[in-house]
Amino acid sequence: MAIDPSNILLNGRVAVVTGGGSGIGRGIAAGLAAFGASVSVWERDSRACARAANDIGALGVTTDVRDSGQVDAALQRTEAELGQVTILVNNVGGVFFSPLLETTENGWDALYRANLRHVLLCTQRVAGHLVKAGVPGSIIAVTSIEGVRAAPGYAMYAAAKAGVINYTKTAALELATHGIRVNAIAPDITLTEGLSQLSGAAAPAGIGNMVPLGRLGRVDEIASAAVFLASDMAGYITGQTLHVDGGTHAAGGWYRDPQTGDYRLGPG
Repeated sequence: MAIDPSNILLNGRVAVVTGGGSGIGRGIAAGLAAFGASVSVWERDSRACARAANDIGALGVTTDVRDSGQVDAALQRTEAELGQVTILVNNVGGVFFSPLLETTENGWDALYRANLRHVLLCTQRVAGHLVKAGVPGSIIAVTSIEGVRAAPGYAMYAAAKAGVINYTKTAALELATHGIRVNAIAPDITLTEGLSQLSGAAAPAGIGNMVPLGRLGRVDEIASAAVFLASDMAGYITGQTLHVDGGTHAAGGWYRDPQTGDYRLGPG
């Protein structure tokens, strides 16, 4: 059976992107819209939400996805204005430095709520509507390479991202009989507005030695993976985590020597 190029298109579909006001989330929202989806941006920063919605041509719904009541209200409004949601991208996340022996219960809970709890809330609500309507769909979570490797100083963040990966696998099995696919994308260091503001022009210096492809990732490259997973081109893919990281997951700690070009284990 020949591949139909139109299978990548998302015409007639409604997509929700959480945390779509900036960074990777905004890039994914723009990518889905570019391929034909009607997009609803769920973002707790009202100004970022309105700006992204206006620029992308999306519906902006100011929402804190850590709150189940706000998730329910956002889904109700989205479906009232755009129709049945068939694509969900759980993109919201947050991190701060928190060494193991200094992590408080409140800090642990905050990182859990920012990175894992909302994945349950949004997935459960959207999937529930799809099952009730008898409609297939695609659910995607943005996790991180930190979900599959140690992250000293970021134990709860890494644990939450690992939780997203395993939740993705389990949700994929439970929802497969309903025609709902569940997958995840795991970026490594990606050049977003926030990273640029934090580090300026110095950020990319030396990063190529850590990344086999020799550079930082771009938001549009993460968005491309999301478009693919949302589309019929990925119709037989579920329960998977796609690492969009320039090869750092595969490298497993190997670095390219900037002088010789050879790989060595560790930076030396």
